[in-house]
Amino acid sequence: MSQPEGIDVDAALDLRIDPVTEAKAYRAALLGLLGDRDPADVQEELPDQAEAMIREAGPHLLTRPAPGEWSVLELVGHLVDAEMASSARYRWILAHDEPPLIGYDQDLWVERLRHQDDDPKEMLLLLRALKRANLRLWARTSVAERARIGMHAERGPESLDLTFRLVAGHGLFHLGQMRRTLAEVVAASV
Repeated sequence: MSQPEGIDVDAALDLRIDPVTEAKAYRAALLGLLGDRDPADVQEELPDQAEAMIREAGPHLLTRPAPGEWSVLELVGHLVDAEMASSARYRWILAHDEPPLIGYDQDLWVERLRHQDDDPKEMLLLLRALKRANLRLWARTSVAERARIGMHAERGPESLDLTFRLVAGHGLFHLGQMRRTLAEVVAASV
């Protein structure tokens, strides 16, 4: 696979790509956000960056920028959900031969798991624990293991390596979304 062109987070957010119906463009955008950065380094920084966004949001933590859009807290909840799903996918890819990797409706998860009511400290603890376990798993995988494939229900075949890089880009995307959300709700409150 060729290296995707770099893209900045604002440009990626402006694309408004549907991850299910525009899977190829979604994948390219996330990989473009990651660029040539080490995905493990990017992922390791995510919990601290999410914590900083929670602190910065302060009284705007639960404010949605518009109907149908997520608050900063809901975005953190989505990062936790994504880390849980990725945790399972990594393990299925490593343990099984070309396992099916089911997708999930991120909006239903955020809504029905009521992330707007979650405790930010507990969410960060869970995100840190999952991220730490997944980074340890990644560090002990071989090149051959990273080439193992799972069959994503929406995006088709994905190697462990590709899945890991997509998760890193996904984190960058949603951190950018948190920054934009916070800027919008602060501007609206003035």
